[in-house]
Amino acid sequence: MNSIIITTYNRPDALALVLNALAAQSSKDFEVIIADDGSSQPTFDLIQQLKLPYPIQHIWQEDQGFRAAMARNRAAAAAKGDYFIFLDGDCIPTPDFIFRHQQLAEKNCFVAGNRILLSQKFTDKILPNTPIWEWNIKQYLAAYLRRDMNRILPLLRLPDHKWRKYKDKKWQGAKTCNLAVWRDDFFQLKGFDEGFQGWGHEDAEFVVRLLQQRVIRKEGRFAIPVFHLWHPEQDRRQEMVNRQRLQQGLSNL
Repeated sequence: MNSIIITTYNRPDALALVLNALAAQSSKDFEVIIADDGSSQPTFDLIQQLKLPYPIQHIWQEDQGFRAAMARNRAAAAAKGDYFIFLDGDCIPTPDFIFRHQQLAEKNCFVAGNRILLSQKFTDKILPNTPIWEWNIKQYLAAYLRRDMNRILPLLRLPDHKWRKYKDKKWQGAKTCNLAVWRDDFFQLKGFDEGFQGWGHEDAEFVVRLLQQRVIRKEGRFAIPVFHLWHPEQDRRQEMVNRQRLQQGLSNL
């Protein structure tokens, strides 16, 4: 079984779109764990109100600032699946998202997917309940031409092949808004480094440690894109401190 771990913080309208998109998945063998970094009551209310066809757990921690690493670790500890797919609560999956991840899953590998960025105007338009995962290619192309989306090529689908496996230790670009890893590999590394607090680089540092353990990166381009809703830039006051922490790990790569 797959465990879909979704990080969220005080954005129930976006989370509703993500959860409803997961309800439309072609693959049904999964559970959802919400890694909640301190959301207030509206997020609790949303999860209670939605009628979803899959099991869901809401793992909440007190709001003490940006602690996504800890939130994901707590959610992973509650997960039952043997394969973890990390997703952000503002990233909308396509209906074949889990199926494609299953196709790419391979022992001793992790999979880094990609994303399509949506404009602020378009994000405001589709919230709270426009099911863009049901659109056809003409609708996506029209949105791209209107500059509602920054690119459209990620929607192409190519089969799994040896070209997807990196021969080098490339960590750049792998993000927890769309990342899959085996349960055993996750816990062997003891999850995310909870020393990362504030925005930035905790996902990159986790990927660096996967590579250090000789877990091979597989490319998720042209297979498993997500639609990333626009949001204001996060508070980045801790970014430099977190970057230095990442650099320490890179020195051993």
